[in-house]
Amino acid sequence: MPQIRTGATDRFFRLGTGSFALVLILIVVGIAVVLWNESILSIREFGLKFWVTERWDPVAGDFGALPFIWGTLYSSILALILATPVAIGIAVFLSELCPNRLRTPLVFLTELLAAIPSIVYGLWGIFVLVPAVRALQLSLPDWMTALPLFSGPPVGVSMLTAALVLAIMIVPFTASVAREVLKAVPMAQREGAYALGSTRWEATRVALHYARVGIVGAVMLGFGRALGETMAVTMVIGNDPKISWSLFAPQYTMAAVIANEFKEAVEELHLHALVEIGLVLFVITLIVNVASRLLIWNMTRERRPRRPITAVVPAEESAV
Repeated sequence: MPQIRTGATDRFFRLGTGSFALVLILIVVGIAVVLWNESILSIREFGLKFWVTERWDPVAGDFGALPFIWGTLYSSILALILATPVAIGIAVFLSELCPNRLRTPLVFLTELLAAIPSIVYGLWGIFVLVPAVRALQLSLPDWMTALPLFSGPPVGVSMLTAALVLAIMIVPFTASVAREVLKAVPMAQREGAYALGSTRWEATRVALHYARVGIVGAVMLGFGRALGETMAVTMVIGNDPKISWSLFAPQYTMAAVIANEFKEAVEELHLHALVEIGLVLFVITLIVNVASRLLIWNMTRERRPRRPITAVVPAEESAV
């Protein structure tokens, strides 16, 4: 009798938790369906050309998402490049080198940065980063500002400012997850390195190599956070729908154009075009997450020890 009750409980537990997982799938599918239905006019009008058109003119009814796709990916990748070394350095220091009396306050401050609202980061960016970026641009020599990467008006609101704000925002997320991953590395890995005569740096490299899959996951988590950030980026990027390589040129992102124009969209086609930008952002986020999962899966396969190959001996030879 107890065995029957235990089996029924297990089946109920499996069905209950499985239903929760199914709810997540239904939510994702529901979001995609709603975005598709609410942008159907724009999809029928522009088709795939919407992804590659640079013109955004609500008055003429001509819409293209390429400047916003460019601005979103450009700012997020720049932020990732700036934030990843800092975040990993923080994680390594807190898990490997930090004295015990400082670890708890520093962990608290790191998690506090993750809890600050994005609007506060935007205000801080306006009052601190915008003047700093403007001063940096004015201090550059003329031959450098003539290059496409550093050209643009010295106004301060620019791609570089947005990337700096995003980098500061994603550092605590990446650092917190990477720190937990490094804490989960077995102590035997470090002790084995020290037993072989390794230095502190070499033992840390061993721990980083062991935790590389989780660290990549932490970096991709920060990248996903940067892709969808809205208010802080809207306040400092300049909001100009033009494609440019310049770090000092005002540009635009997908989340920013939705936040700025959604309430002012009078024409139905304009509203559907904005919703389709949300659909494009949803698709890009999905692609990034799938790519990161494939990368982590590939790294996990490489880390697994391969089974030794044994020769098959015929029965006659083994008997001899």
